[in-house]
Amino acid sequence: MRDAEKKIWLREALARECARLRAAGRIIVFTNGAFDLMHAGHATYLEFARQQGDVLVVGLNTDASVRRYKGEKRPIVAEPYRARMLAALECVDYVTLFDEDEPKALIAELQPDVLVKAEDWAHYVSGRDVVEARGGKVVLAPMVQGLSTTQLIEKIIQAYGAGK
Repeated sequence: MRDAEKKIWLREALARECARLRAAGRIIVFTNGAFDLMHAGHATYLEFARQQGDVLVVGLNTDASVRRYKGEKRPIVAEPYRARMLAALECVDYVTLFDEDEPKALIAELQPDVLVKAEDWAHYVSGRDVVEARGGKVVLAPMVQGLSTTQLIEKIIQAYGAGK
């Protein structure tokens, strides 16, 4: 097994690992998303998240959950490949999949100390109540303007769409 693949965990096992890390005094940071068509905005966001503690756990939406909130044409990249890309990043310590529409149950299982979301989610951070109830904090990450998966898809369609 490649080193990056060792970072991809089933959520039950990861919950036990987080408990072990927390008992050892490590600050666990959690973030989540689809991370479809990885780009520099994702890398900047994940590096920011990692700076908020000792261990960065990324909850990755399954293909089914991405389709439910992004539509039937998404994701572009299937979940095993999205997980592999995330795991290859030095700033990411663990990756786990979740199929729910929101990561709140996963957050409750992992009990992170810090929850990071992009600032465009300031109006609603799923799991905020769980993290803050145990004395943890929510940190909003700055956005890299002009970089989003949706914008990349639109640019590709404009450049290479039907008839071009």
